[in-house]
Amino acid sequence: MTYIRSAAFAQTGYVVLDTYEQARDPKEWLELEYVDWKSSGDTRFAPLASAFGEMECNGFWNHTPPRTDKDGVWVQENVEKAPILKARAEEPGTNIGRCRVIELQPNDYASAIYNLHQDDNNRLNPDGTGWIVRSFFNLSDDKDSVLILREDRFDPTTEVRIPLPAGSQLIVDTQRFWHAVWHVGPEPRYCLITSYTSGPELDAYIEKYHGKPQDANPPLPQQVIDDAQTSMQRRLAERAATLASQGKRAAGAVAFDDDSESDSDD
Repeated sequence: MTYIRSAAFAQTGYVVLDTYEQARDPKEWLELEYVDWKSSGDTRFAPLASAFGEMECNGFWNHTPPRTDKDGVWVQENVEKAPILKARAEEPGTNIGRCRVIELQPNDYASAIYNLHQDDNNRLNPDGTGWIVRSFFNLSDDKDSVLILREDRFDPTTEVRIPLPAGSQLIVDTQRFWHAVWHVGPEPRYCLITSYTSGPELDAYIEKYHGKPQDANPPLPQQVIDDAQTSMQRRLAERAATLASQGKRAAGAVAFDDDSESDSDD
């Protein structure tokens, strides 16, 4: 199928934008209403835009009529409390699907690696339209935490680790990458996540804020990586055995699918 894609993602699949001056804004995310919705870790979400403007986080294809992750409807109860976050999501001027703030509790590197997942943003997306990507605007100051991206889930040599201080701004083709966040803590991490449709508006936004890949990974000892790989394989095998005992099958051994309460976003 042929989709409209941003040239900025052609080689690396993600861009890091200029840092936003987060300290100048009030902490609107602390005033929002959150719902329990499990993603890659211990999470809750505060929906700002959903399928029909309801306080829920389900994939748009799980509604009637089903559709792709576009044309989100603002959740009035939350956007009234967060006009700045809404304006930031709207700034690119492109189509918005789901938009929400994630609250992630601290975890460790091994757990993040186990929770690596790909999103299913483009389910039901019509051929010839814009490819859907996701932005991650970090709200809390988590300079020791990283967003982990891997093109190959089981190959750590493909890993990119992007630091997440307050105001960091990323746009990622999360259907291309296996991804999760290693959040060191000790406080919860908050991040504004928005589904955007690729096209000239998004291209102009990326150019305006000098979107480019990062220069180098933060270092990580090889033993830590090796131990996490071993832990991931063990936990996946245990999960597969549990499902098999229940007469189920782990489809592709994927940790989370983007069509249930394990709706992967981060």
